[in-house]
Amino acid sequence: MGRAFEFRKARKMKRWSAMAKTFTRIGKDIVMAVKEGGPNAETNSRLRAVIQNAKAANMPKDNVERAIKKASDKDTANFKEVLFEGYAPHGIAILIETATDNNNRTVANIRSYFNKCNGAMGTQGSVEFMFDHTCNFRIPAEGRDVEELELEMIDFGVEEIFADEDGGIVMYAPFESFGSIQKELEHRGIEILSSGFERIPQVTKELTEDQVADVEKLLEKIEEDDDVMNVYHTMQE
Repeated sequence: MGRAFEFRKARKMKRWSAMAKTFTRIGKDIVMAVKEGGPNAETNSRLRAVIQNAKAANMPKDNVERAIKKASDKDTANFKEVLFEGYAPHGIAILIETATDNNNRTVANIRSYFNKCNGAMGTQGSVEFMFDHTCNFRIPAEGRDVEELELEMIDFGVEEIFADEDGGIVMYAPFESFGSIQKELEHRGIEILSSGFERIPQVTKELTEDQVADVEKLLEKIEEDDDVMNVYHTMQE
């Protein structure tokens, strides 16, 4: 098993935000997908991916359809994806993905979290290089051989593939391979249970229990912000 497997396992074991916040994040993804490529999932590959993720998160179909309809309204504000970078105490690098309709508010909030928790907000590019930007797909494992599938998908960018404990097969690839892998899986008629993007730290740092508590305090404040979609860091979990 490689880095992607260990990273995914650690994140899965770590607590996740309440279901309501998960739905809010998916709702924002729907708005951005519809604004970018229209409300028809058949012709909008990004929207198809978000709908699959909504299904995987057990988001009610009515909620999804309502979000698509709302996103189609020209008066609905679009969300801009903004990346924030900085350092938590004890030299832990933090990368924050946000989706915001008010960048000034988001900047002020993120900066305040760093200031209150003895961290430091960084400039663009200050820590992003410490993470590999990846895409991932999860498909049903039933009737499929992992090694055989790896040989078939390697030409489309897949770098790591493994079976998870929930009856699925997970594939990891560089960020830019998302489109080609999605297209190939759909061409083969393989159901995509979920897909997405992650930033995997190239190196992690082990901290003491007290130091971990210092970093967790900052991470919790950031993760509670409504504009925050994902938070990545270099602390060993």
